[in-house]
Amino acid sequence: MQKINYQKMLDETIRNRNGKVPTLLLHACCAPCSSYVLEYLSQYFRITLFYYNPNISPEEEYVKRVGEVRRLLSELPVQYPVEFVEGRYDSFHFLEMAKGHEHDPERGERCRRCYRMRLEETAKYAKAGNFDWFTTTLTVSPYKNAQELNAIGEELAGKYGVRFLHSDFKKRNGSLRSIQLSRRYGLYRQNYCGCVFSKENRRPAQEKP
Repeated sequence: MQKINYQKMLDETIRNRNGKVPTLLLHACCAPCSSYVLEYLSQYFRITLFYYNPNISPEEEYVKRVGEVRRLLSELPVQYPVEFVEGRYDSFHFLEMAKGHEHDPERGERCRRCYRMRLEETAKYAKAGNFDWFTTTLTVSPYKNAQELNAIGEELAGKYGVRFLHSDFKKRNGSLRSIQLSRRYGLYRQNYCGCVFSKENRRPAQEKP
């Protein structure tokens, strides 16, 4: 299957704004990934950052990551003010979704279901809030599949009637820029994606029972 150039699609969307500044609901996975995406998109959109990540475990880790996102928003210079909305933290919902897929490899079906869960909540909120667009910071990560994420976003855009902003934020050194900004602002960079399963997979073999 031929890969789609999502960066080119994003460029076209930005170019066709006709001088307007549309509203964008941006799902945030963490502060480091949000840093570059906010720096980039806040030039063109009025952004509300939507933090919805019930996959993160334990709760202390979740609280720490929320705090870093809030701190980043208070320190990062942006052209248009960025608002912040925290979604409901319900780890039970994530664990129910993951049933039967606890032993899936990283980037497998469990992860795809997790992407969908978070993007669907974002699409619902975008529809209810009458946002012009919605998207996610997830594509800035070199460990995330932009093709899959954009395909899910397109499907949900059709389902909820709100436009999805295509992206592959890792392009144009987006991932590198997020690392640079993380260092500049001293952001906490977690060493696992967020869920209990990814944390277990990050443990050294000698520590596993």
